[in-house]
Amino acid sequence: MERSPFKVGFIQFDVRSGEVAANLAEAEKHLARLADEGVSMAVLPEMWSCGFDNLNLARHAAGTPKILERLCGLASRLNMVIAGSMPEADDGRIYNTLHLVDADGRIAGAYRKVHLFSVTDEHRYFSPGDRSVVCDTTLGPVGLMICYDLRFPELCRALVLKGANIVVMPAQWPDARIDRWDILAQARAIENQIYVIGANRCGLENTIRFSGHSIIVDPTGTVLAWAPDGDARTGVAVVDPAHQARIREYMPSLKERMPGAYEL
Repeated sequence: MERSPFKVGFIQFDVRSGEVAANLAEAEKHLARLADEGVSMAVLPEMWSCGFDNLNLARHAAGTPKILERLCGLASRLNMVIAGSMPEADDGRIYNTLHLVDADGRIAGAYRKVHLFSVTDEHRYFSPGDRSVVCDTTLGPVGLMICYDLRFPELCRALVLKGANIVVMPAQWPDARIDRWDILAQARAIENQIYVIGANRCGLENTIRFSGHSIIVDPTGTVLAWAPDGDARTGVAVVDPAHQARIREYMPSLKERMPGAYEL
């Protein structure tokens, strides 16, 4: 049965390093606003609960289960799929983990960031994940990526081959390279004929400026929503599965792949 169109949204705000209560309050405020607009899926920035407060990650990770429980309650009450990454502790390691909570309040899946950004020493504080993740949700299959993953087309293609029609992508992508973010989000959408929802932070941390540019792109690469001004805000667009199906029928590039020719 073909799914009806539904609204999706991103949440862009200044993630305050180590200030969990303030970040949680900010996220809840924006989630409530999106719910009032009839949004069915919302994406929060990368490490939205505590930022890259790297020296205190173990403490923040210990609090993640309680925050996740609160997020599950919110998702159920707002009837909304919610995605965002937080630090996760497991067997003495810390992961940058994107949890996807379904609209019924259950955790539909979790993805541990595979590609750690060595330029900012992320690999010194986090362990990498080792697999791609697609979650079955009430809105259909959703693929999960985080920030630096955007530079690796293989990961996004793997998600699509696993059935993802939407890819969500929390990020902390700095202003110095923000033009690449815009281009690559559109490229991943075009080459895979998917909807991409990218939620980037804004604000200033130490000397690093984050200008936002949170984005929603359709399967043709058309930008449906964009936040270029660097302020805290939300963005909303409509995901139309019938539109996606028409694009894939007209331009059958996924069906016409030749994997044998791509082998090294």
